[in-house]
Parts: sequence; C-alpha cells; structure tokens
Amino acid sequence: MAHDSHPVPINAPLDAQVCDEWTPAGVSSAADSQHLQQTDETGESGIQARAALLLAGEFSAFISAASQLESSYRHLQEQVSELGMELSERNAALNLSLAENERMRIALQQIVDSMPCGVLVLDRSARISMINPESGRLLGLERAEFANASPTTLAEILALSGVNLEYSGKDLGISDMEREICIREDSGERWIGVRTRRVFVQADRGETPDQTIIIMRDVTAQKRAEQEREAGRKAMAVAEISTILAHEIRNPLASLELFAELIENDADHRSQWTSNLRAGIRSLSGTVNNVLSFHGSGTLKLASVPISTAIGTAVHFIQPLADQAEVELIWSGCHESLLVAGNESAIQQVVLNLVSNAIRHTPPGGSVTASVRCEQIAAEGKKQAGFNRIVIADFSDTGCGVREDQIEHVFEPGFSGSGDTSGLGLAVCERIMRQHKGRISVSNLENSGALFTLCFPVLETEMAIA
Repeated sequence: MAHDSHPVPINAPLDAQVCDEWTPAGVSSAADSQHLQQTDETGESGIQARAALLLAGEFSAFISAASQLESSYRHLQEQVSELGMELSERNAALNLSLAENERMRIALQQIVDSMPCGVLVLDRSARISMINPESGRLLGLERAEFANASPTTLAEILALSGVNLEYSGKDLGISDMEREICIREDSGERWIGVRTRRVFVQADRGETPDQTIIIMRDVTAQKRAEQEREAGRKAMAVAEISTILAHEIRNPLASLELFAELIENDADHRSQWTSNLRAGIRSLSGTVNNVLSFHGSGTLKLASVPISTAIGTAVHFIQPLADQAEVELIWSGCHESLLVAGNESAIQQVVLNLVSNAIRHTPPGGSVTASVRCEQIAAEGKKQAGFNRIVIADFSDTGCGVREDQIEHVFEPGFSGSGDTSGLGLAVCERIMRQHKGRISVSNLENSGALFTLCFPVLETEMAIA
C-alpha cells in the first residue's frame, strides 16, 4: 500500500472523542448520529463518508464566515467611499474658503494701501506686522536713503525718520484723542495727527493687546489754516478795537477840547471846568480799559486785596462823573478788613463800569449807592456742616431800572439797552468776576432803579496770597 503524504492516514480510525470534536454544526440530529454509527460499522467506506461529511460541514462554516467577511468588506468599502466623498467636498469647500480669504486679504490690502491716511499695525510683541505706503510717505521712509530699510519696530522708525510714535499708558487711556507731531524739514514744518487703537481678540489675554493700530494723517494744511484763522482773528480784533475806540473816544475828545478852552478863557468857573475835564478823562480811561480787558488774552495776576479799600478808591475816582451828571454818589464801606484773592486794578475796573453805568441811567437829582458787607453761607462739598464767608458789594441807583426782557442779556458782549454804548462794560464785569471765582447778578428794586451785586469769596488770613 502506497504511503500517504499526511502524517496520519486519512482513513485512520477515529475515536469517539475526535468524532465529537469534529462534528460539524450541520450534523446534530439523532438521525445523523445514527447514520454515523451505521457508517462506522461498515468499515473503511464508512470512515471516508464520515470524513467527507465533516469536511462538508467545515466548508459550509467557512463559506458562511467568508460571506460575512465579504458583506462587512462591502459595508466598509461603502463607508470609505462616503468618507472619501465627504472629505473631497470638505477639501473643495476649504479650498474655496482659502481662495476667498486670500481674495479678501488682497482686496483689504489694496484698500489699506490706497487709503489717504497712514496705517501701521503692531503685533502682540510690539513688532510691525503691516505698514501701508501712505505711512512711509508721512514718515519720510520712501526717500532714497531709506529705500533698503525695513523697520520692524517703532524704535527703528524713530531712528530712521526722527518721528516718535511710541505710545504711553496715558495715551492708551485716551486712545480716541489725536495727538499732533511736528516734523521739521528743510522745506518747512509738517504736522501729523496720530491716533492709537488697541485690539483685543481674546478677552483673557491680559492688558497686552493682540494688535495695536496706529492711524496717521497729514494735518499740515489744517494747522496752517488754523494759524491763518488766528492771524485773521487777531487782525479783526485789532480792527474792532480801533473802530470801538474811534467811536467811543470821538465825542468825549470834543468835550475835553471844549472844557480845555473854557478853563483857559473862563477864570471864574475854572474849578468847575477842571472837574468836568477830569470826569471826561476818567470816562475815556474806562472805555480804553474795557476794550483792552475784553480783547486781551492774558490771565490776571491775583494777590491779597483789601476789598473795601479797593472799591472805595474806585468810587472816589469816579466822583467827578457823578458831579458832572448832578447825581449824588453815596459810599458805604465795611469797617472790617476783608481780604479777597484778586487783582486790584481789575476790581476797580468793575466798580468803574457799574457806577458809570448807573450814573448814565439815573436822571439829575437822583442817587447811586455803593456798599460792601460780609455774610456767611453754608459750606458746600464738606462732610461736616460749616460756613464760608463772602464779600457782597451792592450798586444801586434811582434810575429807570432794567427791562425784564433785557435782564438775561445785559452781560452779553455788544448788548446795549439804550444803543448808545459799545456794550462791553457789563461783559467785562462778568468776565473779571469769573476770573476772581466770584459772580455778578442784576435785579430791579421794588420802587425804581437797578441793583447789581458782586460776590467774592473771603480769603482767610492763613490762606492769604503772599
């Protein structure tokens, strides 16, 4: 008998355990078991039949497993195909998005490059991430000596152009405020307006901005226009002063000339004409002082002023005007020595304006009264109750008073109730009182006449100005 290639002959007898282990899933019924027993009894032919039956069962299980694997493979292929399509769609959308972003970036870059103002962007580490051509022009970086320079920080821009764009914490606190930088060149001065804006992409990144945008614009023409307007304003002020002085001085000068002639020719009434001459001169002095005070731009130099003495001196100075108008001038001073932080000449100018205005509106035989008193008022802005002392100076007359519809306009520059004055006197009074941190008010008396009231804060001795 020829040798088989298998180590164990295929027709070798199988014991019951092996038969049990190799029983296919398809051979499970009692009939099949009986058939196997019968086949086993038939000898070698039965063994071969039984082996064939086992092999068929294993092959059937293999086919079933292969079918399941094939089904799983097809399902996996379908999923891979779907994923591939989805990935392709997403890649296409991403490419479109990237292309759109690039298109938008180019468009925005073109817009920024064509803007008439300079735009300079700093990143989080304060390095320049973008600078448009207008920035280079404003900073002078397009010149030949800077052609090969590419500044990356504000310090380098300062070194190249001499323009300091560094921003401080104070600047950032008022980023909406524009600061002006003057650039001096051989051709003249150029002015650049600079604004700084901070951009925070993430709120939890601390105080350091993700980007800092510096916006620059050329304000040279604007500055020159402002200078020209200021020069024009000064020229107009000079012309206005000249017109007012010519109008206000013309008539008094004629009267002064007449009084001078009367003094020379009328020796019997010389004292009377001399008094009128002094009144005219002091009236002219008040007019000139009003014009200079209103159009002047300087600030008053304040010192400790004995207010009652200063007002009394001014009242006596204007006495000749009252005598000329046949108006009684009454002065009631304060015996207490009260000091205010003020300018004596300016205070006397206020008194001169108020008294001369009262004399002008009081008919002959009437009277003008000036008085000073001290009062206490409740202190403001203090946690504990207290009082502050104020000086009150009243100027009243027995004239016709102020029309009710004109009371709120009397302190406006150029307003004149009678129309025969320049309208600067009361406006100068209101301005001087504001400079003294005081106030002026007007009201009508019950019977007749007007009442002007000045209020000055008292300067205590320990607070007196040296």
